[in-house]
Amino acid sequence: MRLKKFCLVAFTALVANFSFAQEGVPIYSDYLTDNYYLIHPSMAGVANCAKVRLTARQQWFGVDDAPSLQTLSVNGRIGDSPVGVGGILFNDANGYHSTVGGYATFAYHLMFSRNEIDLNMLSFGLSAGFLQYKLDETDFLAPGEFDQAIAGIEQSATNFNIDFGFSYHFLDFYAHFTAKNILANEGINFNDQGFEFDNLRTYLASMGYTFSKFGSDWSYEPSIMYMYRDATEESSIDINAKVYREMDFGKVWGGLSYRRSLDGAEFVDGSGTSSQKLQYFTPFVGVDYNNFVFAYTYSYQANTVNFNTGGFHQITLGYNFNCRREKYECNCPAIN
Repeated sequence: MRLKKFCLVAFTALVANFSFAQEGVPIYSDYLTDNYYLIHPSMAGVANCAKVRLTARQQWFGVDDAPSLQTLSVNGRIGDSPVGVGGILFNDANGYHSTVGGYATFAYHLMFSRNEIDLNMLSFGLSAGFLQYKLDETDFLAPGEFDQAIAGIEQSATNFNIDFGFSYHFLDFYAHFTAKNILANEGINFNDQGFEFDNLRTYLASMGYTFSKFGSDWSYEPSIMYMYRDATEESSIDINAKVYREMDFGKVWGGLSYRRSLDGAEFVDGSGTSSQKLQYFTPFVGVDYNNFVFAYTYSYQANTVNFNTGGFHQITLGYNFNCRREKYECNCPAIN
Protein backbone atom coordinates (compact mmCIF):
# COMPACT_ATOMS: atom_id res chain seq x y z
CA MET A 1 0.00 0.00 0.00
CA ARG A 2 2.82 2.42 0.89
CA LEU A 3 4.61 1.62 -2.36
CA LYS A 4 1.41 2.36 -4.26
CA LYS A 5 1.12 5.75 -2.57
CA PHE A 6 4.76 6.65 -3.24
CA CYS A 7 4.30 5.77 -6.94
CA LEU A 8 1.23 7.99 -7.06
CA VAL A 9 3.13 10.95 -5.62
CA ALA A 10 6.01 10.45 -8.04
CA PHE A 11 3.73 10.18 -11.04
CA THR A 12 1.68 13.24 -10.22
CA ALA A 13 4.90 15.24 -9.90
CA LEU A 14 5.95 14.14 -13.40
CA VAL A 15 2.67 15.28 -14.97
CA ALA A 16 2.72 18.64 -13.20
CA ASN A 17 2.41 20.44 -16.52
CA PHE A 18 -1.30 19.59 -16.32
CA SER A 19 -1.93 20.45 -12.68
CA PHE A 20 0.42 22.16 -10.22
CA ALA A 21 -0.73 21.65 -6.63
CA GLN A 22 1.07 24.87 -5.67
CA GLU A 23 -0.37 27.21 -8.29
CA GLY A 24 -3.75 27.81 -6.66
CA VAL A 25 -6.94 26.54 -8.28
CA PRO A 26 -5.88 23.93 -10.89
CA ILE A 27 -6.89 24.84 -14.43
CA TYR A 28 -9.11 22.09 -15.82
CA SER A 29 -12.05 22.38 -18.23
CA ASP A 30 -14.69 23.35 -15.66
CA TYR A 31 -14.66 26.92 -16.95
CA LEU A 32 -16.79 25.60 -19.82
CA THR A 33 -19.63 24.73 -17.43
CA ASP A 34 -20.69 28.38 -17.01
CA ASN A 35 -17.79 29.03 -14.63
CA TYR A 36 -15.37 31.40 -16.38
CA TYR A 37 -14.94 33.38 -13.16
CA LEU A 38 -13.01 30.42 -11.72
CA ILE A 39 -10.03 31.25 -13.99
CA HIS A 40 -10.66 34.87 -15.09
CA PRO A 41 -11.16 37.44 -12.26
CA SER A 42 -12.48 39.98 -14.79
CA MET A 43 -15.63 37.85 -15.16
CA ALA A 44 -16.81 38.66 -11.63
CA GLY A 45 -20.19 40.36 -11.90
CA VAL A 46 -20.22 40.37 -15.68
CA ALA A 47 -23.56 38.54 -16.00
CA ASN A 48 -27.07 39.85 -15.38
CA CYS A 49 -27.33 37.39 -12.44
CA ALA A 50 -25.16 36.79 -9.41
CA LYS A 51 -23.79 33.22 -9.50
CA VAL A 52 -22.88 30.52 -7.01
CA ARG A 53 -20.95 27.52 -8.34
CA LEU A 54 -19.88 24.38 -6.46
CA THR A 55 -17.63 21.82 -8.17
CA ALA A 56 -16.28 18.44 -7.07
CA ARG A 57 -13.66 16.59 -9.14
CA GLN A 58 -12.34 13.08 -8.53
CA GLN A 59 -9.57 11.43 -10.53
CA TRP A 60 -8.78 7.74 -10.93
CA PHE A 61 -11.54 5.95 -9.01
CA GLY A 62 -10.16 2.95 -7.15
CA VAL A 63 -6.71 4.49 -6.56
CA ASP A 64 -5.86 5.40 -2.97
CA ASP A 65 -5.24 9.12 -2.36
CA ALA A 66 -5.95 9.99 -5.99
CA PRO A 67 -6.15 13.72 -6.84
CA SER A 68 -9.40 15.46 -5.94
CA LEU A 69 -10.56 19.06 -6.07
CA GLN A 70 -13.48 20.97 -4.59
CA THR A 71 -14.26 24.62 -5.33
CA LEU A 72 -16.92 27.06 -4.17
CA SER A 73 -17.25 30.38 -5.98
CA VAL A 74 -19.69 33.27 -5.86
CA ASN A 75 -19.70 36.50 -7.86
CA GLY A 76 -22.09 39.29 -8.77
CA ARG A 77 -22.60 42.97 -9.58
CA ILE A 78 -23.03 45.57 -6.84
CA GLY A 79 -26.44 47.03 -7.65
CA ASP A 80 -26.49 48.94 -10.95
CA SER A 81 -22.89 50.05 -10.55
CA PRO A 82 -20.05 48.94 -12.85
CA VAL A 83 -18.38 47.16 -9.91
CA GLY A 84 -18.35 43.38 -9.55
CA VAL A 85 -17.10 41.34 -6.60
CA GLY A 86 -16.50 37.66 -6.01
CA GLY A 87 -14.85 35.02 -3.87
CA ILE A 88 -13.41 31.53 -4.30
CA LEU A 89 -12.65 28.80 -1.76
CA PHE A 90 -10.94 25.58 -2.82
CA ASN A 91 -9.36 22.37 -1.56
CA ASP A 92 -6.91 20.52 -3.81
CA ALA A 93 -5.65 17.16 -2.50
CA ASN A 94 -3.03 15.12 -4.34
CA GLY A 95 -1.58 12.13 -2.51
CA TYR A 96 0.30 13.37 0.54
CA HIS A 97 0.20 16.95 -0.75
CA SER A 98 -2.75 19.32 -0.44
CA THR A 99 -3.52 22.98 -0.97
CA VAL A 100 -6.36 24.97 0.53
CA GLY A 101 -6.99 28.61 -0.19
CA GLY A 102 -9.32 31.46 -0.86
CA TYR A 103 -9.50 34.48 -3.18
CA ALA A 104 -11.38 37.77 -3.04
CA THR A 105 -12.03 39.58 -6.33
CA PHE A 106 -12.74 43.15 -7.41
CA ALA A 107 -13.82 43.78 -11.01
CA TYR A 108 -14.79 46.89 -12.97
CA HIS A 109 -16.83 46.89 -16.18
CA LEU A 110 -16.59 49.72 -18.71
CA MET A 111 -19.48 50.04 -21.16
CA PHE A 112 -18.80 51.48 -24.63
CA SER A 113 -22.27 50.75 -25.99
CA ARG A 114 -24.39 53.64 -27.23
CA ASN A 115 -27.45 51.93 -25.75
CA GLU A 116 -28.44 48.82 -23.80
CA ILE A 117 -29.05 46.77 -26.93
CA ASP A 118 -25.53 46.53 -28.33
CA LEU A 119 -22.99 44.82 -26.09
CA ASN A 120 -19.55 46.45 -26.07
CA MET A 121 -17.84 46.03 -22.70
CA LEU A 122 -14.28 45.96 -21.38
CA SER A 123 -13.79 44.43 -17.92
CA PHE A 124 -10.85 44.39 -15.52
CA GLY A 125 -10.45 42.09 -12.53
CA LEU A 126 -8.02 41.65 -9.64
CA SER A 127 -8.02 38.67 -7.25
CA ALA A 128 -5.97 38.42 -4.07
CA GLY A 129 -5.67 35.18 -2.15
CA PHE A 130 -3.94 33.17 0.54
CA LEU A 131 -2.80 29.62 -0.15
CA GLN A 132 -1.73 27.04 2.42
CA TYR A 133 0.33 24.10 1.24
CA LYS A 134 0.59 20.91 3.29
CA LEU A 135 2.79 17.83 3.16
CA ASP A 136 1.67 14.94 5.36
CA GLU A 137 4.67 12.76 6.24
CA THR A 138 3.05 10.97 9.19
CA ASP A 139 2.71 7.69 7.24
CA PHE A 140 6.05 7.84 5.40
CA LEU A 141 7.90 5.73 8.00
CA ALA A 142 6.93 2.58 9.86
CA PRO A 143 7.10 2.69 13.68
CA GLY A 144 10.75 2.70 14.77
CA GLU A 145 12.12 3.65 11.32
CA PHE A 146 14.31 6.76 10.87
CA ASP A 147 15.20 8.77 7.80
CA GLN A 148 17.06 12.07 8.03
CA ALA A 149 15.17 13.40 4.98
CA ILE A 150 11.71 12.69 6.47
CA ALA A 151 10.38 14.70 9.41
CA GLY A 152 7.43 12.38 9.99
CA ILE A 153 5.03 15.25 10.69
CA GLU A 154 2.51 17.34 8.77
CA GLN A 155 4.31 20.38 7.43
CA SER A 156 2.69 23.50 6.03
CA ALA A 157 3.57 26.81 4.40
CA THR A 158 1.43 29.83 3.48
CA ASN A 159 1.77 32.22 0.55
CA PHE A 160 -0.07 35.30 -0.67
CA ASN A 161 -0.54 36.01 -4.37
CA ILE A 162 -2.65 37.96 -6.84
CA ASP A 163 -4.21 37.37 -10.27
CA PHE A 164 -5.04 40.13 -12.76
CA GLY A 165 -6.87 40.03 -16.06
CA PHE A 166 -9.26 41.65 -18.49
CA SER A 167 -12.18 40.55 -20.66
CA TYR A 168 -13.72 42.10 -23.74
CA HIS A 169 -17.26 41.37 -24.98
CA PHE A 170 -18.55 42.69 -28.28
CA LEU A 171 -21.94 41.35 -29.35
CA ASP A 172 -21.41 37.58 -29.83
CA PHE A 173 -17.59 37.72 -29.48
CA TYR A 174 -15.51 37.52 -26.31
CA ALA A 175 -11.83 37.43 -25.35
CA HIS A 176 -10.04 37.04 -22.01
CA PHE A 177 -6.48 37.40 -20.74
CA THR A 178 -5.33 36.60 -17.19
CA ALA A 179 -1.95 36.57 -15.46
CA LYS A 180 -2.08 34.29 -12.41
CA ASN A 181 0.28 34.29 -9.42
CA ILE A 182 1.95 37.55 -10.38
CA LEU A 183 4.00 37.88 -7.19
CA ALA A 184 7.26 35.99 -6.74
CA ASN A 185 6.78 34.19 -3.44
CA GLU A 186 9.56 32.86 -1.29
CA GLY A 187 10.20 29.27 -2.32
CA ILE A 188 8.47 26.40 -0.58
CA ASN A 189 11.17 24.14 0.86
CA PHE A 190 9.91 21.25 3.01
CA ASN A 191 12.67 19.48 5.00
CA ASP A 192 15.34 21.67 3.36
CA GLN A 193 15.44 19.29 0.39
CA GLY A 194 16.04 22.05 -2.12
CA PHE A 195 12.73 21.73 -3.98
CA GLU A 196 11.76 25.39 -4.27
CA PHE A 197 9.28 27.12 -6.60
CA ASP A 198 9.15 30.91 -6.39
CA ASN A 199 7.79 31.60 -9.88
CA LEU A 200 4.25 30.28 -10.27
CA ARG A 201 3.16 32.75 -12.95
CA THR A 202 0.73 31.31 -15.49
CA TYR A 203 -0.76 33.21 -18.43
CA LEU A 204 -4.18 32.39 -19.90
CA ALA A 205 -5.64 33.75 -23.14
CA SER A 206 -8.99 32.64 -24.53
CA MET A 207 -11.55 33.74 -27.08
CA GLY A 208 -14.76 32.50 -28.64
CA TYR A 209 -17.83 33.38 -30.69
CA THR A 210 -21.45 32.24 -30.50
CA PHE A 211 -23.32 31.54 -33.75
CA SER A 212 -27.06 31.06 -34.29
CA LYS A 213 -29.70 31.58 -36.94
CA PHE A 214 -32.36 34.21 -36.40
CA GLY A 215 -35.31 32.70 -34.55
CA SER A 216 -33.56 29.36 -33.94
CA ASP A 217 -33.45 27.70 -30.52
CA TRP A 218 -29.98 26.35 -31.29
CA SER A 219 -26.67 28.19 -30.89
CA TYR A 220 -23.06 27.08 -31.32
CA GLU A 221 -19.97 28.34 -29.53
CA PRO A 222 -16.44 27.42 -30.67
CA SER A 223 -13.63 28.68 -28.46
CA ILE A 224 -9.94 28.23 -27.70
CA MET A 225 -7.73 28.78 -24.66
CA TYR A 226 -3.93 29.04 -24.55
CA MET A 227 -2.02 28.46 -21.29
CA TYR A 228 1.66 29.23 -20.65
CA ARG A 229 3.67 28.55 -17.48
CA ASP A 230 6.50 31.01 -17.08
CA ALA A 231 8.92 29.02 -14.88
CA THR A 232 8.97 25.84 -16.96
CA GLU A 233 8.15 27.45 -20.34
CA GLU A 234 5.42 24.83 -20.84
CA SER A 235 2.31 25.58 -22.84
CA SER A 236 -0.93 23.92 -23.87
CA ILE A 237 -4.01 24.73 -25.89
CA ASP A 238 -7.70 23.91 -25.45
CA ILE A 239 -9.95 23.62 -28.51
CA ASN A 240 -13.61 23.67 -27.50
CA ALA A 241 -16.99 23.23 -29.18
CA LYS A 242 -20.23 23.91 -27.31
CA VAL A 243 -23.88 23.79 -28.34
CA TYR A 244 -26.98 25.26 -26.63
CA ARG A 245 -30.69 24.46 -26.97
CA GLU A 246 -33.31 26.83 -25.59
CA MET A 247 -36.12 25.10 -23.68
CA ASP A 248 -39.30 26.20 -21.94
CA PHE A 249 -37.69 25.66 -18.53
CA GLY A 250 -34.30 27.14 -19.42
CA LYS A 251 -31.51 25.66 -21.51
CA VAL A 252 -29.66 22.41 -22.15
CA TRP A 253 -26.11 22.41 -23.44
CA GLY A 254 -23.07 20.24 -23.99
CA GLY A 255 -19.83 20.02 -25.86
CA LEU A 256 -16.33 18.65 -26.22
CA SER A 257 -12.95 20.05 -25.20
CA TYR A 258 -9.57 18.85 -26.45
CA ARG A 259 -6.43 19.83 -24.51
CA ARG A 260 -2.99 19.21 -25.94
CA SER A 261 0.37 20.06 -24.49
CA LEU A 262 2.69 21.80 -26.93
CA ASP A 263 5.72 20.31 -25.16
CA GLY A 264 6.61 16.62 -25.36
CA ALA A 265 8.07 14.31 -22.71
CA GLU A 266 10.56 11.55 -23.51
CA PHE A 267 10.41 8.06 -21.99
CA VAL A 268 12.19 4.74 -22.41
CA ASP A 269 10.31 2.41 -24.75
CA GLY A 270 11.97 -1.01 -24.88
CA SER A 271 15.47 -0.52 -26.22
CA GLY A 272 14.78 2.97 -27.53
CA THR A 273 13.40 6.33 -26.50
CA SER A 274 9.97 7.66 -27.42
CA SER A 275 8.12 10.87 -26.71
CA GLN A 276 4.51 11.90 -26.31
CA LYS A 277 2.51 15.05 -25.67
CA LEU A 278 -0.14 15.20 -22.98
CA GLN A 279 -3.65 15.25 -24.44
CA TYR A 280 -7.13 15.11 -22.92
CA PHE A 281 -10.61 14.72 -24.36
CA THR A 282 -13.32 16.22 -22.16
CA PRO A 283 -17.01 15.85 -23.04
CA PHE A 284 -19.46 17.77 -20.85
CA VAL A 285 -23.23 18.20 -20.54
CA GLY A 286 -25.36 20.57 -18.53
CA VAL A 287 -28.82 21.99 -17.97
CA ASP A 288 -30.09 25.37 -16.77
CA TYR A 289 -33.39 24.72 -15.01
CA ASN A 290 -34.91 28.06 -14.01
CA ASN A 291 -32.17 29.50 -11.77
CA PHE A 292 -30.39 26.19 -11.13
CA VAL A 293 -27.41 24.81 -13.05
CA PHE A 294 -26.34 21.14 -13.21
CA ALA A 295 -23.34 19.88 -15.19
CA TYR A 296 -21.19 16.78 -15.55
CA THR A 297 -17.67 16.69 -17.01
CA TYR A 298 -15.53 13.67 -17.88
CA SER A 299 -11.87 13.88 -18.90
CA TYR A 300 -10.04 11.06 -20.65
CA GLN A 301 -6.27 11.03 -21.05
CA ALA A 302 -5.53 9.83 -24.59
CA ASN A 303 -1.87 8.89 -24.23
CA THR A 304 -0.03 5.63 -24.82
CA VAL A 305 1.67 5.88 -21.44
CA ASN A 306 -0.56 6.93 -18.53
CA PHE A 307 -1.13 6.07 -14.90
CA ASN A 308 -4.77 5.05 -15.08
CA THR A 309 -7.45 4.81 -17.78
CA GLY A 310 -10.33 5.46 -15.39
CA GLY A 311 -10.72 9.12 -16.33
CA PHE A 312 -11.58 12.17 -14.29
CA HIS A 313 -15.15 12.89 -13.17
CA GLN A 314 -16.50 16.28 -12.16
CA ILE A 315 -19.89 17.55 -11.01
CA THR A 316 -20.93 21.22 -11.07
CA LEU A 317 -23.92 22.60 -9.16
CA GLY A 318 -24.96 26.23 -9.49
CA TYR A 319 -27.58 28.77 -8.57
CA ASN A 320 -28.30 32.19 -10.10
CA PHE A 321 -29.87 34.93 -7.96
CA ASN A 322 -30.49 38.67 -7.94
CA CYS A 323 -31.18 38.45 -11.66
CA ARG A 324 -31.89 41.59 -13.66
CA ARG A 325 -33.56 41.74 -17.04
CA GLU A 326 -31.50 40.71 -20.07
CA LYS A 327 -30.33 43.98 -21.60
CA TYR A 328 -28.44 42.98 -24.72
CA GLU A 329 -29.60 41.53 -28.01
CA CYS A 330 -26.76 39.08 -28.45
CA ASN A 331 -25.92 35.41 -28.25
CA CYS A 332 -23.76 35.86 -25.16
CA PRO A 333 -24.47 33.09 -22.61
CA ALA A 334 -21.94 34.42 -20.13
CA ILE A 335 -23.73 37.80 -20.02
CA ASN A 336 -27.48 37.24 -20.55
